[in-house]
Amino acid sequence: MDGQPTAETIELVKDIPIYRRSVEQGHFPLLEKPEIARGFPDNWMTPRLAAALAGGEAEFVLSTGTNHARMQIIRPPYFLLHSYYKLWSDHPDLAGTWEDGCRRVSLTTVLATEHVARVNAAKRGGEPDPAPSFEDRRLDERTCYVNLRLDPELWDRGDCERMLEEISGVREEHPQGRYLLDCSAYHLAHLVRKAKEWDLLDAFPPPAGIIHAYEYAPLNVRRFLRGHFDCPLVDLFGSTELGYLFYSDSTGEYRPYLHDMSLELLPVAPGSEIFELIVSSVRNPHMPLIRYRSGDCVRTQDGTSDPAKIVQFCGRAKELLASPRGPVSQGELDERIAEASDRVFVHQLHVTEPGTARLDCTTFDGAPLGDAEAAALADGVGELIGRRCRVEHRTHIPIGKSGKYAWLVQAPELRRENP
Repeated sequence: MDGQPTAETIELVKDIPIYRRSVEQGHFPLLEKPEIARGFPDNWMTPRLAAALAGGEAEFVLSTGTNHARMQIIRPPYFLLHSYYKLWSDHPDLAGTWEDGCRRVSLTTVLATEHVARVNAAKRGGEPDPAPSFEDRRLDERTCYVNLRLDPELWDRGDCERMLEEISGVREEHPQGRYLLDCSAYHLAHLVRKAKEWDLLDAFPPPAGIIHAYEYAPLNVRRFLRGHFDCPLVDLFGSTELGYLFYSDSTGEYRPYLHDMSLELLPVAPGSEIFELIVSSVRNPHMPLIRYRSGDCVRTQDGTSDPAKIVQFCGRAKELLASPRGPVSQGELDERIAEASDRVFVHQLHVTEPGTARLDCTTFDGAPLGDAEAAALADGVGELIGRRCRVEHRTHIPIGKSGKYAWLVQAPELRRENP
């Protein structure tokens, strides 16, 4: 799109206050998150939406806020879940697991678990238990959540045994003993590592398929998981407000899942081959988003702005790092790390002083990198970001309050620096 939605889209949004001026002018500017929030919900309210809210066909929810400030939105009940289930049932490598009734175990942030527990408690008219039971962690008849801790590195043996027992129980609910494992790739890797450490791998039921969909999954983590699971490993890309937009297939390539959507790609800086994703979507009928700046960044096969050639979702625009050659994304840093060593597990780049940086990393086996690996890593990352870089081994990099890892820690005064 070039800012000119179709006549059909204009007809759908013409009565929504936030779009009236755009309809009159015949041009839709980029829709930013602050603009969505300004005057909310009156800036979205129509008689049809008011009736939908009154009848329970629409509801107010908050976006997760794990990558940006939490934003209030209006959507149909279970909008994101239905988007997930529809994609699951259509996916070329996973549709069979949907059709034969596989249950879904979700191993992801504790915030997701707590949300499900709150929803179930609200249905009962009470408050959620600080340690919700397994039944309180069932989202519906097909999905349950198992993580009860913020930081997976701090899972103890009892945590792992409980989760593996719950996963086994879900598997036993299926006649052929099959289930889908939905996860943050990091969380699953932590569980595999700890199960190996405590000789619990035999108690880990093999899934029929794995979907990771909650945050950027580093190349080394994907490689580690492929080495331990003989099943399809699928990445989904989407958001609370949009639903799911892309999925990976068995070859690792991304395919669009854009019903009721269209995309534009805008370079994050003049000449940059990193593009910010601009989405126009009427999938959510109660809050259609036209030319919405999602804040997500992508790279394409040939460096052009053709959405059909997207090959990587490489992080967030707000987290780009300035360098002499232009903005650097999370995905580019990840590639340099994976090229230097496949042993790096969690990594975090610290840019707190002019001209220098420090890369903290843990390893899958817990042992420090060898001198040659560490030197190759420091050289590769330093060349990428245009700074002298040193590598520091860590036994633990704490996870963020959101339940996701921060790949970049940057001093505020250096965020706009171009060294």
